[in-house]
Amino acid sequence: MLLQQIATSIAAAGEHEELAPLIAPPFVIGGTMFAILLVLMFITLSYGNLGNRHEAVEEHADPHRQHPNKHDHGQGH
Repeated sequence: MLLQQIATSIAAAGEHEELAPLIAPPFVIGGTMFAILLVLMFITLSYGNLGNRHEAVEEHADPHRQHPNKHDHGQGH
């Protein structure tokens, strides 16, 4: 019953609301958003080799640390 009333009121209205004005055509807005995201992706990818600049240094196992590294398998003792 309620759905019939809603459908009837929608059909009776028949008026179309005017769309809000855009600052540019939709394809220009989409292209601009795509270009911005593409630039951000390249900036992100440029940091990908940052860890390869120096050789990895082994962390020494300090027995006096409050929360010692549990992954050294007892080598620090």
